[in-house]
Amino acid sequence: MKIRITSDSTCDLTPELLERFHITVCPLYIIMDGKSYRDQVDITTDDIFAHVEAGGNLCSTAAVSEADYDDFFSCNLAGYDGLVHFTISSDMSACYQNACNAAKRYKNVQVVDSRNLSSAQGLLVMEAAELAEKGELDAAQIADRVRAIAPKVDASFCVDRLNYLRKGGRCSTVAALGANLLNIKPCIEVRDGNMLVAKKYRGHYDRVLKEYVHERLAGNDTLNLKRIMITHTPVEDGIVEMVRQEILACQPFSEILETEALGTVACHCGPHTLGILYIHK
Repeated sequence: MKIRITSDSTCDLTPELLERFHITVCPLYIIMDGKSYRDQVDITTDDIFAHVEAGGNLCSTAAVSEADYDDFFSCNLAGYDGLVHFTISSDMSACYQNACNAAKRYKNVQVVDSRNLSSAQGLLVMEAAELAEKGELDAAQIADRVRAIAPKVDASFCVDRLNYLRKGGRCSTVAALGANLLNIKPCIEVRDGNMLVAKKYRGHYDRVLKEYVHERLAGNDTLNLKRIMITHTPVEDGIVEMVRQEILACQPFSEILETEALGTVACHCGPHTLGILYIHK
């Protein structure tokens, strides 16, 4: 079987990883001053942050339309026996419903609700790509295999600034934290397809990140050590390498992959955000 694996742009995989796993992405929309832009096609993450830093309003996001998905599936099915497409959690966006509606027009398109976002979604996409590469399963079988993995994905990230999350309204408990008082650095976690505050750290961001990584990984025997993602918006020099070394000190992951959060995710978490994302056994 020759199966195509595709994803919404919310998977936050680098161009190198997209090429390595033969994945094509469908962009969501970024809304800046009332005008729509396709994520990473018409607008970059740097554009978004520069706009806000210059005094502009925070940007918002919009789902891929049913018509967009229809065109996307039609184009990417050419030469393939089937297609498996991954969306951001259906509790965070209308993408999943729109993709399902478009998929009804095709016999061989499967849509998977990742129940997650960012490279946690990307982890599932890569798992599907590895299954597809073997050529042994059809689209429905691959989709079922990866849906079974989705509840095992662990996604969290530490946020240095609260204004983006609070304004975006995607995390229900952020508003209760108030403004950036008392040097609070919340750890946001995805549970059952939604974001919530798992813990409130205080202190310098580098120390917070060390504590965060250690608490989640050290002595944890439930982890699949195949790969772990470090995904971030712009952070200070040396931060990512420090996190990488802290991961290695806690667990012998075979592969540590670094990606940057793209526009759709970055719009809601802001700069100086970093997370580690992995799969449990």
